Amino acid sequence: MYKLLVLDIDGTLTDSAKKISRTTKRALRRAQNKGVKIVLASGRPTPGIVPVAEELGFAEHGGYILSFNGGKIIDYKTGKTIFESVLPGEMIPMLYEDSQANNVSIISYDATSVLTETPDDVYIIKEAKLNKMPITKVESFIEAVQHPVTKCLMTGDAEHLAEVEQREKSKYGEKLSIYRSEPYFLEIMPKGIDKAQSLQRLLDHLGLTKNEMIACGDGFNDLSMIKFAGLGVAMSNAQKIVKRNADYITFTNDENGVAHVVDKYILGKKKQRQLEWKKNLRLSNISAKLYKYTHRLQHK
Repeated sequence: MYKLLVLDIDGTLTDSAKKISRTTKRALRRAQNKGVKIVLASGRPTPGIVPVAEELGFAEHGGYILSFNGGKIIDYKTGKTIFESVLPGEMIPMLYEDSQANNVSIISYDATSVLTETPDDVYIIKEAKLNKMPITKVESFIEAVQHPVTKCLMTGDAEHLAEVEQREKSKYGEKLSIYRSEPYFLEIMPKGIDKAQSLQRLLDHLGLTKNEMIACGDGFNDLSMIKFAGLGVAMSNAQKIVKRNADYITFTNDENGVAHVVDKYILGKKKQRQLEWKKNLRLSNISAKLYKYTHRLQHK
């Protein structure tokens, strides 16, 4: 029996309008009533996740927030921080200098806002809106980020940022965790921080195993937890590499894909709606499995 349901937010739990559908809310409430705990696992900062936790009734049912891609884990009901890791302070100036050399923007956070020298950057505006946080323009990023921070985020056009990612990994790969959560967001975290490793910490805290956990996601930063979970689920709108490594592919985030997973694997519904979903998804899952099989053969 699955006891933990881990959900990425953007592109997974929420639809393209950044809303949680009524169908998904109803399914999640039924899962909560069965005793299943929900974990919101996102690259968002903690303040950007709290409203989602409130909307899903965490105050009543309990649940966990895994923010900054696993850099911080909070028990929502008690407010207790289960785990937290921060970037080494000496890395902030180096990361800033690299952002300038590579012609990309960089941000971090304080308790209430997004900190940056480039508030007009389209991707930074997107990040602020996503988290419902204001942007604070700072004259000096290095001077503004003197407090402990869990994450810096570099932003830029996808093709260029992919090149920056490789350069940063070659320089700091032994010291930091560096990966893109979206093609235009390059996450920079303390070493050993990703969703899978932090979920293992949560499982240890709860006395559960990964076989009792479902993880659903769509982005590059969801790959580790989808490979790690007892049941790793990719949305149909997920990045190709995520779908290749998933145990199951559900509907898109605009088609109540999370609700389908809850119905199928937690509530055990086997009515006509599920039969229709199965029919619609069969070709997608067969295609993904064939792709995964041929990919393995090519790399033997």
